[in-house]
Amino acid sequence: MQVEEVIKNVMIEKNLSQEQFAGILGVNQTNVSQWLSGKKKPSYESILMLYKKFDIQPNLLFGIK
Repeated sequence: MQVEEVIKNVMIEKNLSQEQFAGILGVNQTNVSQWLSGKKKPSYESILMLYKKFDIQPNLLFGIK
């Protein structure tokens, strides 16, 4: 599963808009939009926040099983 798919699934499961998701992670909505479109990947700090706030294992974000 790619990063954008993982993020999209979390947003759907938690019923969060891009703006709400961005607020939880402490980033701006533009970053989330770029992650979802595949134009950018989350920074190291954002990956740590995904892990802390949503219990998403970093290996899942990178497609490592």
